[in-house]
Amino acid sequence: MTLPPDLRRRLRETFSGRLLAVSFGSGVDSTAMLVALKLAGLRPAVITFADTGAEKPETLAHLERMNTVLAEWGWPAIIVCRKIPLASTGYDDLYGNCIANETLPSLAFGLKSCSIKWKQKPQDQVLKGAKSGPNASPPHPVWMEAQRTGQRIVKLIGYDCGRADLRRSRNLPDADADFDYAYPLQILGWTRPDCVRTITDSLGADMVPIKSACFFCPASKQWELFWLAAHHPDLLDRALFLERNALTGRHSRFDAVEFGATWDEIVHNADRFPSSSTTVGLGRSFAWNQWARIHNVVDEAFRVKRTTADRARFLAQSEQLRSNDNALDARAA
Repeated sequence: MTLPPDLRRRLRETFSGRLLAVSFGSGVDSTAMLVALKLAGLRPAVITFADTGAEKPETLAHLERMNTVLAEWGWPAIIVCRKIPLASTGYDDLYGNCIANETLPSLAFGLKSCSIKWKQKPQDQVLKGAKSGPNASPPHPVWMEAQRTGQRIVKLIGYDCGRADLRRSRNLPDADADFDYAYPLQILGWTRPDCVRTITDSLGADMVPIKSACFFCPASKQWELFWLAAHHPDLLDRALFLERNALTGRHSRFDAVEFGATWDEIVHNADRFPSSSTTVGLGRSFAWNQWARIHNVVDEAFRVKRTTADRARFLAQSEQLRSNDNALDARAA
């Protein structure tokens, strides 16, 4: 596959001669971004991936497969970045953080602190280095070169031209004190289906990855919950426990007086929560535990069902709900 000359020219005019750092998410968009750079004859100086400790196994497997591709291209391998908390916290990943604090990930409340803490900062520290603490490390050579030459490192992020990514990127700064930011897929005008076709044509259909996200991500759609129940019931069990732990724990914002019953009572007995701006679960406006009961995903003990028939049913329901806007990804197979 080749890029049309005008698209190749756009990328090269924007990025040639710059120090490029790719933030790789191991999903469709970031994979297509790497392919686009290769087709444009551009080579990043460094590629980083933030592992929160909660990625799906398929996402980590895709990362390793991409490392094989990058080696064939003569490109640097992907650096896996992980936040190392202080030993005194008692946890070592985002899931453990939520369990220990008896809270949901911040995205469930419309915030982004979990992404900043567990994704952005670890990648920044790999580039800039850290002087002290459990994440102490020397600066990456690309950072040293930038400091020596006065160049600005350009962080490349895989936001496409879909409505959601355009909305996310619209209000983001073009630069901060340390980095410039750019979105190659938006320069190309590519939507998610364009990214899927590019990966398929360049690397093969089997290299189209699943959506990259924590297995308990509050942004998950219902088709993804069915998919998780079908493929990884153990992970859905853990997500359901996290939600129960948070909504019945000491930091719960749930008000039984407002809702007329405890969270647990509503989850067990009602089909929905009353309309409210209060976050009632991982789905923000709905609780995953209640969803799982209503859709016969769990047994009476709220453990995900695991029979062959149940898992086939979950997969069929996932496919029925999934639309073309959901990346046309490898789960179609």
